[in-house]
Amino acid sequence: MTGKNEIYQFKVTLKDSSPTIWRRFQVVGNISLCKMHEIIQIVMGWTDSHLHQFIDKGIFYGNSEDDDFRGTEILDEKKFKINQILTEQKQKIVYEYDFGDSWEHELVLEKIISKDKKINTPICIEGERACPPEDCGGIGGYEDLLETLKKPDDPEYENLIEWLDEDFDPNIFNLNEINRKLKRIKNT
Repeated sequence: MTGKNEIYQFKVTLKDSSPTIWRRFQVVGNISLCKMHEIIQIVMGWTDSHLHQFIDKGIFYGNSEDDDFRGTEILDEKKFKINQILTEQKQKIVYEYDFGDSWEHELVLEKIISKDKKINTPICIEGERACPPEDCGGIGGYEDLLETLKKPDDPEYENLIEWLDEDFDPNIFNLNEINRKLKRIKNT
């Protein structure tokens, strides 16, 4: 399979999120890991404010300019296509974002589909729940944030509301907004 004439359908799930935060989306199979990072940022709702990496069987892919920071050999994500890493349906890799908060995502290749001119990629098909806010302390911090939001009498409630976007709702998933942003991404 070449990937150029195929669409890869993925499910990305934020590990340890409960209830689960996930997205299902489609891309052409021959996009770079660098481009996949851009797409994941959009479909999940992150702001690309932190370092990231893909991990597959102990091999790390990311921005090679950040290699010194990590102390680990990292392969340049610009030089690898997603179809070089994932070649069969049901294969998985890890996408980690923000090494401080350590948001780990499971990225599963659900389907490989023959390219259809009617399908414009990248496209998000479905998902559930809002992405956690940046810098909230990882899964544990996000769970604490959600608990505080349930208690308007909590002394931290007012500070939290000021810090969050005023329209933040952990249950909202806005498919149309995600796809509007994805239209700006080129498939290369």
